[in-house]
Order: sequence, then structure tokens, then C-alpha cells
Amino acid sequence: MANKHSSHRMVTIRDIAGETGLSVATISVVLNQTPKAKRIPWRTQKRIQEVARRLGYTPNLVARSLRSQRTHNVGLLVFDITDPYCSVIVRGIEKSLYESGYMAVLTDLQNDPKRLRSCAKMLMERRVGGVMAIANPLYFEKELFEILSGFRVPAVIIGREMQEDRFGSVVIENETGTYALLEHIYQLGHREIAFIKGPEALNDSQPRWNGLCTFAKKAGLRISPELVVQIKGRNSSYEEGYQLTEELLRTGRKFTALVTFDDLTAFASIVALTSAGIRVPQDCSVGGFDDLPGAAFYNPPLTTVHQFLEEQGTIGGDLIKALISGEPGGRTNTIHQKVVPTLVVRGSTAPVPGSDPQ
Repeated sequence: MANKHSSHRMVTIRDIAGETGLSVATISVVLNQTPKAKRIPWRTQKRIQEVARRLGYTPNLVARSLRSQRTHNVGLLVFDITDPYCSVIVRGIEKSLYESGYMAVLTDLQNDPKRLRSCAKMLMERRVGGVMAIANPLYFEKELFEILSGFRVPAVIIGREMQEDRFGSVVIENETGTYALLEHIYQLGHREIAFIKGPEALNDSQPRWNGLCTFAKKAGLRISPELVVQIKGRNSSYEEGYQLTEELLRTGRKFTALVTFDDLTAFASIVALTSAGIRVPQDCSVGGFDDLPGAAFYNPPLTTVHQFLEEQGTIGGDLIKALISGEPGGRTNTIHQKVVPTLVVRGSTAPVPGSDPQ
């Protein structure tokens, strides 16, 4: 028989109370999962939930937010949604939030610090229950911390290592990743190696360079200043990656391997090398960092450092939910998370021709 409630009006808690014979207060406690729900027998809770599903009950989130002064939304500040680094992390965040009925309210800063305050104000006006920021750029740092403190709700930052407990954080161990990449290239017999460093404006750039220098020092590998160039923009791009590779080629210095700041730069470098008649990996090996979705299908498939971007987003989403619910750290018991990357070896790296790799 058709549900008598479904075709006429929205089902309310009173309808469920009438169907079960229980009080409105009891129904509300169970469906809103307040602390008092623990006192209600499990069988009663299950009965209420079954009746709610059968009647087609949908929580009134607007009314709930008016009572709590907070919505079931999580504000999300992203420095550039067109950057694959950001978009993959956002996917992980939304996956985590969706599973618990939260919704991400996304604002794209478009790499413009001037947009930060206006975007933050928009999120505040929506009374978000928590806020997250993908905050790799250093030029957002000082003002971002100040603004997040002003929200007076739980906050999680992805891409910035935190030492204090004002905010939760998720960060990749960049040094571990680049150390492993250079070690791999060195073991293939390469000694004449070129490098494209990340921009000074990004938080990841210096730790990644530190990892390379740490391995070079340990192995006794000399890094030639003539074979080191740096991205000058605020972020990496195909265009600058191509131009910097051409700049390295114009020096006339021979190199048999190229280590790039990230996958985007590596993709562009492979095109520039190929255009110059240099085969990858037969003449020059290339390595990247990120392991973007297209890296495994590039030509050749890219050897890179997999930094679990989607997983970082999921960890951040789980963390913000735990902080909102008053359970700092949730399953992890810490509000600061470090993710260990892993090296993925593919077809863009190979031994130096005629060498005897270690």
C-alpha cells in the first residue's frame, strides 16, 4: 500500500512518534544522535530508524542549523581548483564528508591572496561547522592563520606542517619522497643530473630540495649549479616546465637524467626533450612528484613519487569530522598527520647506456 505521507507533505518527527507510540523527544534524540541517545535501548533506536526509513523521513537541516547556530557544512578554501594537486585532494575530502552527511562549500582563491578575506567572509556567513584549507602557497600563510582563528570553529590545513594545536594538519613527507627518487636515479648509474626546483612561493619546494641534497651529500654526488633551474611563477605550469627544460639544454652541459619538482613539470620536460631529439628514457631519464592520475598513461609512463593526494583529502575530512564532533584526532588520536610517500618506477627512467647500475 502506498505511503500515506509521501504524496502529500514532508514527513516530520511527529509522524514517526504517532507511528511508533513514542514521544517526540525520544524520536528527536535518536534521529539527531544526541548524547542522550546512548540511554535509549538499541531495539528502540532500531525501530525508530526503520519507521523513519519506511515513511521517507528526511532531516530538516535548516531547522537543525538554526538551533545549533551551525550548519552541517564544511567550508573549503582551495588556492587553485584547476591545479590537479588541489582537485585530487578535494575529491578525497568530499568522499569523506559525503559518507557522514556533510557537504563541502568550496571557494576557489584562484591563486589570488586578495580573494582570501572575501571568500572566508562568505563561508562565515553560511555558519559552517568547520573549515578546511588546501594551503600549500606560502603567500597565503600569515593571513590564512589569522582568518582561520577568527572562524572559531574546528579547522584543518592540508599541505602545511603544523606544530601547534590551533588547527589540525595533514602533510606529506616531501624529503622522504625526493630522497627515494634521486636514490633510484643514482642507482641506475646517472651522475650528470639536472634539476628543476619548485617555486619559492610553495611550501613543498624547500623540503623536496632538502631531500635531494640529503641524498646527494650521502652518496657524494655533486649537484652542478649550471644544471639547476627554478620555477619562477607562483605555481608550476606546462609552459614554464617546457621553457626551463629548453634553458637547461641551451647551457650545452650534458645531463643524462632530469629530476623535476612535480608531474606537471615532468610532462612538459618530456615534450621539450623529445622536441629537441632527445629520447626519454634512452637518452635522458625523467622523474616527477605527485603521481597525478595521468602519470601512468603518459608517453612514456612517468616514474614519480606517489604522495596519496586523494588519501590526504580523506584523512583531512575524517579529521575535521572528528574535531567537529569533539573527538580530537578521531581514530588516529592526533590532530597532526604525516603521510609517507612511495616511489613508483615506470618507463621514464632507465640505466645510463653502457653503464653498470648499482
